[in-house]
Amino acid sequence: MTIKIVPSLLTADLARLGEQVREALAAGADAIHIDVMDGRFVPNLTFGPLIASALHPITHAAGVPLDVHLMVEKPENLIPLYAQAGAGFLTVHVETCPHLHRTVQQIKELGVKAGVTLNPATPLVSLEEILPEVDLVLVMSVNPGFGGQSYIPSSTAKIARLRQMLDTRGLAHVELEVDGGIKADNAFEIVDAGATMLVVGSAIFNSKASIAENMAVMRRAIAR
Repeated sequence: MTIKIVPSLLTADLARLGEQVREALAAGADAIHIDVMDGRFVPNLTFGPLIASALHPITHAAGVPLDVHLMVEKPENLIPLYAQAGAGFLTVHVETCPHLHRTVQQIKELGVKAGVTLNPATPLVSLEEILPEVDLVLVMSVNPGFGGQSYIPSSTAKIARLRQMLDTRGLAHVELEVDGGIKADNAFEIVDAGATMLVVGSAIFNSKASIAENMAVMRRAIAR
């Protein structure tokens, strides 16, 4: 499976958001990651559906999906809004969905690919029953809520265990996404463990180099 690099808007220059998305797409971004935070499930507020709707024409023209990560309580209330805004993937947290199967089906009925995610301390066993129903599983390798955090080293073993779960169940087509603290110096380790989508924030959007240069560095790191 092709390794996808997915720039996260959480660390982008919000005053130039459209411009930065276009730069990321021109540099070969495979999706654009939108972190939606409600100030309750995580201690921050970000990116309402109007932002997704405004960016969708840009990403759609490039043939690249919006990868929307709902870090919110009661995600079922917001799912229709982001589906209408043009989300290609909608990912919900195991921790916020007491009726996870119903929520996943809600996403799929709206014509959007469904993802599930779990926080660093949440065990993989919580995903066992839902894996056959999803298109994507997201492993959080930092505690969600803020960009620029350091990668939690134990995440690598968790990624490897999830890869084994997917492969042994005949679910190798399910994307295994990782989000949090991914840099050029750990990207290969994460891919080697079995990840297929890397959500990258501050290593793509920073003042040290251009978006294109940073994307190229990540590609080289993955391919080593």
